[in-house]
Amino acid sequence: QVQLVESGGGLVQPGGSLRLSCAASGSISSSNVMGWYRQAPGKQRELVATITSLRATNYADSVKCRFTISRDNAKNTVYLQMNSLKPEDTAVYYCSLGYRLLRPDYWGQGTQVTVSS
Repeated sequence: QVQLVESGGGLVQPGGSLRLSCAASGSISSSNVMGWYRQAPGKQRELVATITSLRATNYADSVKCRFTISRDNAKNTVYLQMNSLKPEDTAVYYCSLGYRLLRPDYWGQGTQVTVSS
């Protein structure tokens, strides 16, 4: 059983920053892909960023140069540093873990990020 627990969401003004964290626990292979997806009201869940255990990264075009994904393999934790936030970044952000790129096997419960003045 694998569990993912996110933290760090909240309300921020446009142009502000937030840092999300996600800690994974349970039976986890050392070779994996962790990532962040988001879902805005009335929209489908979409990729934000992924990072492999070798730290190869992949970003959605909409967040490139503003968001940075990183991870601590010893802690099975992934981070998402979000800068220059825009109202359109408002969504529930979900942490993911899987063993194939863009094919998550596990999801966190989600954390709300709201960008508003």
